[in-house]
Amino acid sequence: MEKTKIISVVFLVIALGIAYYLGSSIYTSITETERIENMENRVINKLSMIREAQIAYQTVNGNYTSDWGKLKSFVDSGEFYLISKIEHIITLDYGADSVYVELDTLGTVSVKDSLFSAKKYPKFNLETLSKIPGTKDAEFGMWADEIEKGGVKVDVVEVWDTAPTNPARNEKNEARTRKPLRFGSRTNITTAGNWE
Repeated sequence: MEKTKIISVVFLVIALGIAYYLGSSIYTSITETERIENMENRVINKLSMIREAQIAYQTVNGNYTSDWGKLKSFVDSGEFYLISKIEHIITLDYGADSVYVELDTLGTVSVKDSLFSAKKYPKFNLETLSKIPGTKDAEFGMWADEIEKGGVKVDVVEVWDTAPTNPARNEKNEARTRKPLRFGSRTNITTAGNWE
């Protein structure tokens, strides 16, 4: 009878050890998944800010930039023109329409106040725009150039996370959605993000 009790106690201790190990593994896995999701959401938010800045820069200057200094300077002190556009349609004697457009510049508005207002981005900090959240000094990679598409030169931009939190995200992945978080493309005319 004594042997049976000893064996039972040993099996109980082993069962409790295995249960603790499995429970701990599952908890750690869930916690790590939540941490990665949280960090990726912060990176996506920052990439969205950068995308807005790049689109505004391209609208005002006619091209994208791959220089963080120029982009930050533009966000800090750049301005949009407020333009009123009125179309006039005149019906000609022979039934055709003639259209002329009247443009009037009403004034300017600051890029920083327009795109990055405190209401939209309460914790916006221009100095850390290029920094990847959750890292000490890692910066987003940024590339901008002109490519030829269908015989026409077009501007393209790509900004990507150089230090992904998720170890499954790397450049070797075939699927665009499994590559490090990014928006834009070096080969296509798009500013879509691979998280969308």
